[in-house]
Amino acid sequence: MLTTIERRQKIVLMTEEYGKVNVKELAKTFDISEVSIRHDLNELGKRGLVVRSRGGAIACDKLAKELSVKDKHNENYAVKVLLAKAVANLVDDGDSLIIDSGTTTEEVAKALTNKQGLTVMTNGLNIAHVLADIDDANVFMLGGQLRKKSMSFYSNEVEQALSKYNFKKVILGVDGIDSEAGITTHYEPEAMLNRTMCTRADKVIAVTDSSKFGKRALYNVLPLKSIDVLVTDKNMPAEFIESLTSLGIEVITV
Repeated sequence: MLTTIERRQKIVLMTEEYGKVNVKELAKTFDISEVSIRHDLNELGKRGLVVRSRGGAIACDKLAKELSVKDKHNENYAVKVLLAKAVANLVDDGDSLIIDSGTTTEEVAKALTNKQGLTVMTNGLNIAHVLADIDDANVFMLGGQLRKKSMSFYSNEVEQALSKYNFKKVILGVDGIDSEAGITTHYEPEAMLNRTMCTRADKVIAVTDSSKFGKRALYNVLPLKSIDVLVTDKNMPAEFIESLTSLGIEVITV
């Protein structure tokens, strides 16, 4: 019979090995109650050894870290430029778009300069600044409170106002993406706004580099089945791409 300390050490090792653990499975493995396992996970979470999630825990290195917009600009920049060009190829002259906040989506905005007659709504202050230089684009800015870390606006009133609009496409940035959690982000009001954005567009285009795969931010935005197109790079795991295509999702790699 393992001591509490020994059991918790094994739980940490299992979490690091598998990336995540489940309360029910741990209870069976150690032949103790689920209440005891939840207590173990809570204590390990308080010590920063695992990250508690619904029904279990995930390894600390599986949790996506939030960077500021300034820091994100330099992260995988060359790949972001390629991704942006691929997304721009999906945009037609005269399209109506919602562009999510973020540095990858900012590169998308830069890649749209040759498009004609666009109508674009965004919650990203940096993105609105880029779009302002496109003479032939009608630009709408979602208002609310500015979150300086992501340079994005949000509010409950904005979500309600979006119900009055219809768009052809939404271009959605990603903080984390994996097979089970789908698309995730770090801030709950932004997650809620992103979900509303996606309900107002005919097509959901998600764009992310492969470094975000297998990472989970705290708040769920969308399940994978709600994406129409994923634009990513060639280093995204082949098995993940296969699982997406089996769901009828178009995957474009650069």
